[in-house]
Amino acid sequence: MFLLIVYFAGFATAVYCLAPAPENQSYQTSEKSFAYAASTINSEEFAQSFNAGLHRCLDFGKDAAIRVGKYAKQAYDEKQRQSGG
Repeated sequence: MFLLIVYFAGFATAVYCLAPAPENQSYQTSEKSFAYAASTINSEEFAQSFNAGLHRCLDFGKDAAIRVGKYAKQAYDEKQRQSGG
C-alpha cells in the first residue's frame, strides 16, 4: 500500500513538473480572442485546482509516511522484545 502511495505521489509530481500552467501568453487580436480568453481562464482554474489537489495528495502522503514509520518502529521494537534483545 505504501509503495502504491509513493508511486502515485511521484506520478502526480512528474505531471506537475512537466506540465506547468503558462503564465504569460500573448494572443493575436481577432474574432477568436474571446475564445482564447475563456480557455485561459479555464486553464488557470484547472491549474489552481490541480495544484490544490496535489498539495492535498502530498499532505496525505506525508501523513501516511509518518504513520507507516511509527508502525514499523513499533513492530521492530516488539520483535526486539520478543527475541530478548
